[in-house]
Amino acid sequence: MASQPPNGPNGQSLDRSNLIRFSSRLKEGRALALDVWTIFSAVNLPADCINLGQGYMNFAPPKWVTEAAEVALHDVAPNHYSHPRGRIRLREAIKSFYGPQFNRELDVESEILVTSGANEGQYSVFTAFLEHGDEVIMFEPFFDQYLPSVTFNGGKPVYVPLHPPKDSVKKPTSDDWTIDVEELRRAISPRTKMIIVNTPHNPVGKVFTKSELESIATIAEEFNLLVMADEVYDCLVFDGKEHVRIANLPGMWDRTVTVGSAGKAFAATGWRIGWLIAPKSIIQPTLAASTRIVFCTNSPLQEAAASGLEQAKERKFFEIQRAEYEERRKILCDVFDELGLKYTLPEGSYFILLDISRVDFPEDYPFPESVLGRGRDFRACWFIATEVGVSSIPVSEFYCEEHANIGEAYARFAFCKDVDTLRAAAKRFQQLKRYIA
Repeated sequence: MASQPPNGPNGQSLDRSNLIRFSSRLKEGRALALDVWTIFSAVNLPADCINLGQGYMNFAPPKWVTEAAEVALHDVAPNHYSHPRGRIRLREAIKSFYGPQFNRELDVESEILVTSGANEGQYSVFTAFLEHGDEVIMFEPFFDQYLPSVTFNGGKPVYVPLHPPKDSVKKPTSDDWTIDVEELRRAISPRTKMIIVNTPHNPVGKVFTKSELESIATIAEEFNLLVMADEVYDCLVFDGKEHVRIANLPGMWDRTVTVGSAGKAFAATGWRIGWLIAPKSIIQPTLAASTRIVFCTNSPLQEAAASGLEQAKERKFFEIQRAEYEERRKILCDVFDELGLKYTLPEGSYFILLDISRVDFPEDYPFPESVLGRGRDFRACWFIATEVGVSSIPVSEFYCEEHANIGEAYARFAFCKDVDTLRAAAKRFQQLKRYIA
């Protein structure tokens, strides 16, 4: 006979749905909150809504890269465990492609680690280096995955906002989002262990200047901090802007781990292939953590990523891809200019921040409970998605509560979509005219 759940004193069934308490770190990392990706998922929006919210491509990786995946799938070795450091072919390809950019002969055995996407690589760094209570400096707006990754590993996030363009700037670029070096310095405490520097930046599109990175490097040296350089958009830098690697600044190689991504490079975000480049003193502890988290990374797609890096230079792939993304960016910029709406022209990555403070919507609009009580940008983005048919992501999600008001003025639109989709979105944006105050 099946056992029956125990009853209360009056015979009623007791609630056994929450017998075991879950960890408080889930709450601290916002992991339990209804996240923005769920709220603005295709399931919750009109069926014909054009998705410019989530940063994944709606086009395939290059055929010559996917063909390499097919070849690997029909071989024996690539269908089994790879070395926890990553398959040697990919590590050699990373060495050849990135070594000249770091002005050094990278060691494939000690200075490169292949990870299950950039996220897992970053998570493994936090696991390897954070003690309970260690503080991590995060520039706002921040990629939302940083927060739970830090808190799950016992760290404490400390937020330093990028300052948005002044109202007097009529045609702002991402360079107009600035850091206050003294504000950064004041955020340092005896418990500070790390600084995350995301360049090119998601969601602002900011490409940190050499001067800005030198200021950060000076502070990192002074306070002996580890720098995580999240550079997954390094292949998407526009307008002749220079992508400076903070690891190349004097004294910084020894304290910097640089994060890369095949998903961003080759339009293959579902492959979950990333890599870390750093000195042995950083890679070795991170390898120890990564080995226990995932052991190793998807083997056949490592072969495909290797093929991509091996052929990229000869095919001028990244130069062609950059021009294609500049065309995509222009489609959205042109329609925002036509509407007279201010936006931040991104000099890197594939996101545009649109100033939505002039988008007027009725306060009694039938918003779902999920956006009520959140920032104004949540309601504005929902209104645009349902009335105009183009989805975006409210930027206050990428801030702590104290600074969320900065993000409420913006919606993030992704232009990592094919040209036809972006043109269709631009046509729909014409409907926004009637809602601009």
